[in-house]
Amino acid sequence: MTSQPPDGTRAARRSQAQRRETTREALLEAGRTLFAERGVDGVSAEELVTAAGVTRGALYHHFANKQDLFRAVYERMEADLRDELVGRLDTVEDPIVALVGAVGWFLDICERPEVRRIGLVEAPAVLGWQTWREIENAYALGVIVDRLEAAGQAGVALPAPASVLAPLLFASVIEAALTIAAADDPAAARAAVEPALAGMAARTMGLT
Repeated sequence: MTSQPPDGTRAARRSQAQRRETTREALLEAGRTLFAERGVDGVSAEELVTAAGVTRGALYHHFANKQDLFRAVYERMEADLRDELVGRLDTVEDPIVALVGAVGWFLDICERPEVRRIGLVEAPAVLGWQTWREIENAYALGVIVDRLEAAGQAGVALPAPASVLAPLLFASVIEAALTIAAADDPAAARAAVEPALAGMAARTMGLT
């Protein structure tokens, strides 16, 4: 019979795990704030640990380097945005109408200074284009695929399989967001881009 560790030992292990998680969360929060303000190159490791209230050793215990912390910050942000988008999609009964509406929602999200700096400016440069797209696809693209598949199962006549439509739609929305973010006048760029993008999405999904 395998003996169980004393209650005090189990409590100490839980406490240690909680401290590790608290430290990691503090670093993620500090990174998200500072990277959004000044980008990865504009923030030192010393600033990160000071803002997080932890030691430099704690930073390198949890993350290989500043770029590794940035990737974790970016993936956390993507997960948060995915959950927000799913919540909005769930408020619209028709899945196809919801996806067309999500074009505007996604562009709204991308206009947030934090998302624009971390997701559209820093992530491609710091992580590389391929890794950036893989992470984007792992979060947002999966939502689109799931919703299109659900629509097809509900009897919606899609013009192509969800696995074909979803990457095309997602790539178009990402390119639109990048175009708006890089424009001298983002508001004017969005006014020109969004109607065309929404119309294209509607046609792609067979609404018009």
